[in-house]
Amino acid sequence: YMYLKGGENTFMPDTDDPQLPGKVGLQVVGGIVKHLGALTAIGASTVNSYRRLWDTGFWAPVFADWGYQNRTTGLRISAPGRFEYRSVDSMVNPHLMAGAILKAADDGIRNDIDPGPPEDRNIYEAMEAGKLVKKLPMTLGASLDALANDEVIKSSMPGEMYRLYEEYKRDEWERFLHTTTEWDMETYLDCLP
Repeated sequence: YMYLKGGENTFMPDTDDPQLPGKVGLQVVGGIVKHLGALTAIGASTVNSYRRLWDTGFWAPVFADWGYQNRTTGLRISAPGRFEYRSVDSMVNPHLMAGAILKAADDGIRNDIDPGPPEDRNIYEAMEAGKLVKKLPMTLGASLDALANDEVIKSSMPGEMYRLYEEYKRDEWERFLHTTTEWDMETYLDCLP
């Protein structure tokens, strides 16, 4: 998605730094980083979606930060004037996701949200060095809670859409919590009296 002004991509660098997005691009990045927790409920919309996030060997984007070509952050600047939202899987509804990202981007522009400096280090190394970074929700239930508390992202689903999304996804989460898995049986069956 591009924000154009006079036919020009406003994400493009406007300083001597050839990687740093322009002012509008930085505002968009700021808006998306601010709303990453709620966006996760749409981008990772199933219980199974979170298994990928727990497996850091797949460069799982589990932190609300951004950087250039940095696959350990939730938002990656992949080329000048372009970004990649990473906390999404193949079960995503692209229409809901696009609407939610555009709402986050608009919030960043309207409120001049500063994303802070880009993280060039592996996010885990940055945290070991003392950087404080907010972790994204790591379960469907936690991401639904984040979405419930984010009026901007909720507004991307007009009318009854948010209520229905919340109802169906909360039901999915609660049914999962009531499920006895093979792991439960193998781990706890011998503990019974």
